[in-house]
Amino acid sequence: MINYENCWKTMAERGITKYALIYHYGMSSNTLRRMSHGESITTSTVNELCLILHCRPEDILSFEVTEEEDTYQKQRELEIAEKKKK
Repeated sequence: MINYENCWKTMAERGITKYALIYHYGMSSNTLRRMSHGESITTSTVNELCLILHCRPEDILSFEVTEEEDTYQKQRELEIAEKKKK
């Protein structure tokens, strides 16, 4: 799961608010809503945020595997292994 906590911390460090991103930098309020709910954003948006915040992608997001994702991935790998045996 993608986590955007790093973005909120980076924004606070840089003194840039969600309001500023929307009204000064033209970022979509829907994009910020998606991030607030842990939903996906495009790599173009990550690029734009990096330029605005003068940072790297890891200052915007992090990746953490949830239990559900881990279980799904393990099952998927078993299914693939079975297909390769055939």
